[in-house]
Amino acid sequence: MKYAENILETIGNTPLVKLNVLTKELPCLVLSKYETFNPGNSVKDRMALQMIKDAEADGRLKPGGTIIEGTSGNTGMGLALAAVIKGYKCIFVMADKQSKEKIDILRAVGAEVVVCPTDVEPDDPRSYYSVSKRLGEETPNSWYVNQYDNPSNCKAHFLSTGPEIWEQTAGKITHFVVGVGTGGTISGVGTYLKMMAKEAGTTVKIWGIDTYGSVFKKYHETGIFDEKEIYPYITEGIGEDILPLNVNFGVIDGFTKVTDKDAAVYTQRLAKEEGMFLGNSAGAAIKGLLQLKEHFTKDDVVVVLFHDHGSRYVGKMFNDEWMKAQGFIE
Repeated sequence: MKYAENILETIGNTPLVKLNVLTKELPCLVLSKYETFNPGNSVKDRMALQMIKDAEADGRLKPGGTIIEGTSGNTGMGLALAAVIKGYKCIFVMADKQSKEKIDILRAVGAEVVVCPTDVEPDDPRSYYSVSKRLGEETPNSWYVNQYDNPSNCKAHFLSTGPEIWEQTAGKITHFVVGVGTGGTISGVGTYLKMMAKEAGTTVKIWGIDTYGSVFKKYHETGIFDEKEIYPYITEGIGEDILPLNVNFGVIDGFTKVTDKDAAVYTQRLAKEEGMFLGNSAGAAIKGLLQLKEHFTKDDVVVVLFHDHGSRYVGKMFNDEWMKAQGFIE
Protein backbone atom coordinates (compact mmCIF):
# COMPACT_ATOMS: atom_id res chain seq x y z
CA MET A 1 0.00 0.00 0.00
CA LYS A 2 1.16 3.52 -0.75
CA TYR A 3 -0.16 6.44 1.28
CA ALA A 4 0.89 9.61 3.11
CA GLU A 5 1.09 9.48 6.90
CA ASN A 6 -0.63 12.87 7.10
CA ILE A 7 -1.61 15.76 4.83
CA LEU A 8 1.77 17.48 5.24
CA GLU A 9 3.51 14.65 3.38
CA THR A 10 1.59 15.60 0.23
CA ILE A 11 3.31 19.01 -0.02
CA GLY A 12 5.50 19.46 -3.11
CA ASN A 13 6.13 17.43 -6.28
CA THR A 14 3.61 19.56 -8.17
CA PRO A 15 3.31 19.10 -11.95
CA LEU A 16 4.60 21.21 -14.82
CA VAL A 17 1.74 21.99 -17.24
CA LYS A 18 2.20 23.42 -20.73
CA LEU A 19 0.35 26.60 -21.68
CA ASN A 20 -1.16 26.43 -25.17
CA VAL A 21 -3.60 29.26 -25.90
CA LEU A 22 -2.57 32.47 -24.12
CA THR A 23 1.08 31.93 -25.05
CA LYS A 24 0.63 31.10 -28.75
CA GLU A 25 2.19 34.42 -29.77
CA LEU A 26 5.43 33.49 -27.98
CA PRO A 27 8.18 31.60 -29.82
CA CYS A 28 9.18 29.48 -26.81
CA LEU A 29 7.85 26.55 -24.78
CA VAL A 30 5.99 27.88 -21.72
CA LEU A 31 5.42 25.56 -18.76
CA SER A 32 3.55 26.42 -15.58
CA LYS A 33 4.68 25.17 -12.18
CA TYR A 34 1.19 24.40 -10.92
CA GLU A 35 1.29 24.95 -7.17
CA THR A 36 -2.44 24.54 -6.48
CA PHE A 37 -1.78 20.80 -6.23
CA ASN A 38 -0.36 21.39 -2.75
CA PRO A 39 -2.90 20.45 -0.02
CA GLY A 40 -3.50 24.07 0.98
CA ASN A 41 -3.87 24.93 -2.73
CA SER A 42 -0.84 27.24 -2.85
CA VAL A 43 2.94 27.42 -3.10
CA LYS A 44 3.01 28.79 0.45
CA ASP A 45 2.51 25.31 1.94
CA ARG A 46 6.18 24.64 1.21
CA MET A 47 7.63 27.51 3.18
CA ALA A 48 5.03 27.35 5.95
CA LEU A 49 6.09 23.80 6.82
CA GLN A 50 9.81 24.65 6.52
CA MET A 51 9.45 27.69 8.81
CA ILE A 52 7.62 25.60 11.42
CA LYS A 53 10.18 22.77 11.27
CA ASP A 54 13.08 25.20 11.71
CA ALA A 55 11.34 27.05 14.56
CA GLU A 56 10.66 23.76 16.34
CA ALA A 57 14.27 22.68 15.89
CA ASP A 58 15.78 25.78 17.50
CA GLY A 59 13.13 26.21 20.21
CA ARG A 60 11.34 29.33 18.93
CA LEU A 61 8.13 27.29 18.62
CA LYS A 62 7.33 25.24 21.71
CA PRO A 63 4.68 22.54 22.30
CA GLY A 64 1.16 23.96 22.57
CA GLY A 65 2.35 27.33 21.27
CA THR A 66 0.50 29.93 19.22
CA ILE A 67 1.66 30.74 15.69
CA ILE A 68 1.19 34.43 14.79
CA GLU A 69 1.62 35.84 11.31
CA GLY A 70 0.57 38.63 8.97
CA THR A 71 -0.61 36.99 5.76
CA SER A 72 -2.48 37.66 2.54
CA GLY A 73 -4.09 34.27 3.14
CA ASN A 74 -2.01 31.53 1.56
CA THR A 75 0.85 31.42 4.07
CA GLY A 76 -1.79 31.37 6.78
CA MET A 77 -3.42 28.33 5.17
CA GLY A 78 -0.11 26.45 5.02
CA LEU A 79 0.68 27.32 8.64
CA ALA A 80 -2.84 26.39 9.75
CA LEU A 81 -2.69 22.92 8.14
CA ALA A 82 0.65 22.23 9.82
CA ALA A 83 -0.71 23.59 13.11
CA VAL A 84 -3.68 21.19 12.99
CA ILE A 85 -1.36 18.20 12.56
CA LYS A 86 1.21 19.39 15.10
CA GLY A 87 -1.14 20.77 17.77
CA TYR A 88 -0.57 24.54 17.64
CA LYS A 89 -3.00 27.47 17.78
CA CYS A 90 -2.94 30.18 15.08
CA ILE A 91 -3.68 33.91 14.99
CA PHE A 92 -3.45 35.48 11.53
CA VAL A 93 -3.52 39.18 10.69
CA MET A 94 -4.83 40.19 7.25
CA ALA A 95 -5.33 43.42 5.32
CA ASP A 96 -8.93 44.30 4.46
CA LYS A 97 -8.23 44.20 0.70
CA GLN A 98 -7.90 40.39 0.79
CA SER A 99 -10.82 38.36 -0.48
CA LYS A 100 -13.54 37.26 1.95
CA GLU A 101 -12.94 33.68 0.81
CA LYS A 102 -9.40 33.77 2.19
CA ILE A 103 -10.59 34.97 5.59
CA ASP A 104 -13.40 32.36 5.71
CA ILE A 105 -11.03 29.54 4.69
CA LEU A 106 -8.59 30.37 7.49
CA ARG A 107 -11.39 30.39 10.04
CA ALA A 108 -12.63 27.07 8.63
CA VAL A 109 -9.34 25.39 9.59
CA GLY A 110 -9.48 26.75 13.13
CA ALA A 111 -7.46 29.96 12.93
CA GLU A 112 -8.33 33.24 14.60
CA VAL A 113 -8.26 36.07 12.01
CA VAL A 114 -7.69 39.77 12.74
CA VAL A 115 -8.45 42.18 9.85
CA CYS A 116 -6.58 45.50 9.51
CA PRO A 117 -6.88 48.48 7.14
CA THR A 118 -4.83 48.35 3.92
CA ASP A 119 -4.47 52.06 3.31
CA VAL A 120 -2.06 52.90 6.15
CA GLU A 121 1.74 53.19 6.35
CA PRO A 122 3.65 49.97 7.22
CA ASP A 123 4.79 51.47 10.55
CA ASP A 124 1.27 52.67 11.46
CA PRO A 125 0.12 50.80 14.60
CA ARG A 126 -3.02 49.71 12.69
CA SER A 127 -1.08 48.13 9.79
CA TYR A 128 -1.03 44.38 9.50
CA TYR A 129 2.76 44.39 9.93
CA SER A 130 2.48 46.33 13.22
CA VAL A 131 -0.52 44.39 14.59
CA SER A 132 1.08 40.99 13.93
CA LYS A 133 4.33 42.07 15.61
CA ARG A 134 2.42 43.43 18.63
CA LEU A 135 0.39 40.24 19.00
CA GLY A 136 3.64 38.26 18.85
CA GLU A 137 5.01 40.31 21.74
CA GLU A 138 1.83 40.19 23.85
CA THR A 139 0.71 36.56 23.40
CA PRO A 140 2.22 34.04 25.87
CA ASN A 141 4.09 31.05 24.37
CA SER A 142 3.79 32.45 20.86
CA TRP A 143 6.01 32.56 17.79
CA TYR A 144 5.81 35.45 15.32
CA VAL A 145 6.67 33.88 11.96
CA ASN A 146 7.62 37.01 9.92
CA GLN A 147 7.65 35.34 6.50
CA TYR A 148 9.11 38.50 4.93
CA ASP A 149 12.42 38.25 6.77
CA ASN A 150 12.44 34.58 7.85
CA PRO A 151 15.28 32.80 5.97
CA SER A 152 13.40 29.47 6.10
CA ASN A 153 11.08 30.96 3.44
CA CYS A 154 13.87 31.05 0.82
CA LYS A 155 15.32 27.80 2.14
CA ALA A 156 12.08 25.91 1.40
CA HIS A 157 12.23 26.86 -2.28
CA PHE A 158 15.95 26.23 -2.56
CA LEU A 159 15.41 22.72 -1.17
CA SER A 160 12.19 21.77 -2.97
CA THR A 161 10.70 24.02 -5.67
CA GLY A 162 13.98 24.80 -7.42
CA PRO A 163 15.19 21.17 -7.58
CA GLU A 164 11.77 20.02 -8.84
CA ILE A 165 11.80 22.55 -11.69
CA TRP A 166 15.38 21.67 -12.66
CA GLU A 167 14.61 17.96 -12.70
CA GLN A 168 11.25 18.31 -14.49
CA THR A 169 12.83 20.38 -17.29
CA ALA A 170 15.90 18.08 -17.44
CA GLY A 171 18.01 21.19 -16.81
CA LYS A 172 16.72 22.84 -20.01
CA ILE A 173 14.98 25.77 -18.30
CA THR A 174 16.18 29.15 -19.62
CA HIS A 175 13.82 31.57 -17.84
CA PHE A 176 11.89 31.52 -14.56
CA VAL A 177 9.01 34.00 -14.18
CA VAL A 178 7.13 34.56 -10.91
CA GLY A 179 5.22 37.20 -8.96
CA VAL A 180 7.18 38.68 -6.06
CA GLY A 181 5.71 39.34 -2.61
CA THR A 182 7.77 38.13 0.33
CA GLY A 183 10.56 37.19 -2.10
CA GLY A 184 11.04 33.66 -0.83
CA THR A 185 9.95 31.88 -4.01
CA ILE A 186 11.90 33.95 -6.53
CA SER A 187 15.02 34.09 -4.36
CA GLY A 188 15.08 30.43 -3.30
CA VAL A 189 14.22 29.03 -6.74
CA GLY A 190 16.39 31.58 -8.53
CA THR A 191 19.45 30.86 -6.40
CA TYR A 192 19.10 27.11 -6.97
CA LEU A 193 18.51 27.38 -10.72
CA LYS A 194 21.43 29.75 -11.25
CA MET A 195 23.70 27.46 -9.23
CA MET A 196 22.71 24.42 -11.29
CA ALA A 197 22.94 26.31 -14.61
CA LYS A 198 26.45 27.49 -13.74
CA GLU A 199 27.52 23.91 -13.03
CA ALA A 200 25.94 22.80 -16.34
CA GLY A 201 27.54 25.63 -18.32
CA THR A 202 24.18 27.21 -19.18
CA THR A 203 22.27 30.30 -18.02
CA VAL A 204 18.87 30.92 -16.46
CA LYS A 205 17.25 34.35 -16.35
CA ILE A 206 15.04 35.16 -13.35
CA TRP A 207 12.17 37.61 -13.92
CA GLY A 208 9.96 39.07 -11.21
CA ILE A 209 6.38 40.21 -11.74
CA ASP A 210 5.54 43.40 -9.84
CA THR A 211 2.43 45.55 -9.61
CA TYR A 212 1.83 49.30 -9.83
CA GLY A 213 1.88 50.69 -6.29
CA SER A 214 4.85 48.49 -5.30
CA VAL A 215 8.50 49.50 -4.84
CA PHE A 216 10.31 46.45 -6.24
CA LYS A 217 10.92 47.35 -9.90
CA LYS A 218 12.30 50.84 -9.29
CA TYR A 219 14.41 49.69 -6.35
CA HIS A 220 15.93 46.89 -8.44
CA GLU A 221 16.78 49.26 -11.28
CA THR A 222 17.98 52.29 -9.29
CA GLY A 223 18.67 51.21 -5.70
CA ILE A 224 16.24 53.93 -4.61
CA PHE A 225 13.36 53.16 -2.25
CA ASP A 226 10.87 55.65 -3.68
CA GLU A 227 7.86 56.29 -1.46
CA LYS A 228 6.18 58.04 -4.42
CA GLU A 229 5.88 54.58 -6.02
CA ILE A 230 3.65 53.41 -3.15
CA TYR A 231 -0.13 53.61 -3.42
CA PRO A 232 -3.02 51.18 -2.82
CA TYR A 233 -3.57 48.48 -5.43
CA ILE A 234 -6.05 45.65 -5.91
CA THR A 235 -3.82 42.79 -7.08
CA GLU A 236 -3.35 40.27 -4.28
CA GLY A 237 -0.24 38.40 -3.22
CA ILE A 238 2.46 40.34 -5.08
CA GLY A 239 4.21 43.68 -4.65
CA GLU A 240 5.18 45.37 -1.39
CA ASP A 241 5.56 48.78 0.24
CA ILE A 242 8.57 47.45 2.18
CA LEU A 243 11.78 45.64 1.22
CA PRO A 244 11.60 42.12 2.72
CA LEU A 245 14.96 40.56 3.56
CA ASN A 246 13.89 37.51 1.55
CA VAL A 247 13.99 39.45 -1.73
CA ASN A 248 17.49 38.76 -3.06
CA PHE A 249 17.70 41.47 -5.72
CA GLY A 250 21.09 40.13 -6.84
CA VAL A 251 19.55 36.91 -8.15
CA ILE A 252 16.77 38.71 -10.08
CA ASP A 253 17.55 39.81 -13.65
CA GLY A 254 14.60 42.16 -14.01
CA PHE A 255 11.03 43.08 -13.14
CA THR A 256 7.98 43.94 -15.22
CA LYS A 257 4.91 45.63 -13.74
CA VAL A 258 1.34 44.54 -14.49
CA THR A 259 -1.76 46.67 -13.94
CA ASP A 260 -4.61 45.63 -11.63
CA LYS A 261 -6.93 45.45 -14.64
CA ASP A 262 -4.62 43.22 -16.70
CA ALA A 263 -4.00 40.91 -13.73
CA ALA A 264 -7.75 40.50 -13.15
CA VAL A 265 -8.65 40.06 -16.84
CA TYR A 266 -5.91 37.49 -17.41
CA THR A 267 -6.97 35.59 -14.28
CA GLN A 268 -10.35 35.12 -15.97
CA ARG A 269 -8.72 34.28 -19.31
CA LEU A 270 -6.58 31.52 -17.75
CA ALA A 271 -9.78 29.84 -16.56
CA LYS A 272 -11.76 30.32 -19.77
CA GLU A 273 -9.03 29.67 -22.33
CA GLU A 274 -6.57 27.28 -20.61
CA GLY A 275 -8.90 25.57 -18.12
CA MET A 276 -6.64 26.82 -15.34
CA PHE A 277 -8.72 28.04 -12.38
CA LEU A 278 -6.11 30.11 -10.58
CA GLY A 279 -5.63 33.10 -8.31
CA ASN A 280 -5.06 36.78 -9.04
CA SER A 281 -1.26 36.57 -9.07
CA ALA A 282 -1.41 33.97 -11.87
CA GLY A 283 -3.18 36.51 -14.07
CA ALA A 284 -0.41 39.00 -13.29
CA ALA A 285 2.25 36.38 -13.99
CA ILE A 286 0.92 35.36 -17.40
CA LYS A 287 0.41 38.99 -18.51
CA GLY A 288 3.91 39.84 -17.29
CA LEU A 289 5.27 36.87 -19.24
CA LEU A 290 3.60 38.20 -22.42
CA GLN A 291 5.12 41.63 -21.78
CA LEU A 292 8.57 39.98 -21.79
CA LYS A 293 8.03 38.49 -25.26
CA GLU A 294 11.11 40.16 -26.78
CA HIS A 295 13.39 38.29 -24.35
CA PHE A 296 12.43 34.80 -25.59
CA THR A 297 13.61 32.73 -28.59
CA LYS A 298 12.33 29.51 -30.14
CA ASP A 299 14.84 27.41 -28.20
CA ASP A 300 13.87 28.74 -24.78
CA VAL A 301 12.08 26.83 -22.03
CA VAL A 302 10.20 29.27 -19.81
CA VAL A 303 8.70 28.23 -16.48
CA VAL A 304 6.08 30.50 -14.88
CA LEU A 305 4.96 29.68 -11.34
CA PHE A 306 1.25 29.88 -10.52
CA HIS A 307 0.80 30.50 -6.80
CA ASP A 308 -2.75 29.66 -5.76
CA HIS A 309 -6.28 28.52 -6.58
CA GLY A 310 -9.20 30.43 -8.09
CA SER A 311 -11.61 29.36 -5.32
CA ARG A 312 -10.15 32.18 -3.18
CA TYR A 313 -11.28 34.83 -5.66
CA VAL A 314 -14.82 33.83 -6.68
CA GLY A 315 -16.23 37.00 -5.10
CA LYS A 316 -13.73 39.20 -6.90
CA MET A 317 -11.87 38.37 -10.13
CA PHE A 318 -14.40 35.66 -11.02
CA ASN A 319 -17.41 37.86 -10.26
CA ASP A 320 -18.42 39.98 -13.26
CA GLU A 321 -20.33 42.47 -11.10
CA TRP A 322 -17.17 43.09 -9.06
CA MET A 323 -15.11 43.34 -12.28
CA LYS A 324 -17.56 45.90 -13.70
CA ALA A 325 -17.49 47.91 -10.46
CA GLN A 326 -13.69 48.15 -10.76
CA GLY A 327 -13.96 49.22 -14.41
CA PHE A 328 -12.08 46.09 -15.54
CA ILE A 329 -14.78 44.87 -17.96
CA GLU A 330 -17.62 46.59 -19.81
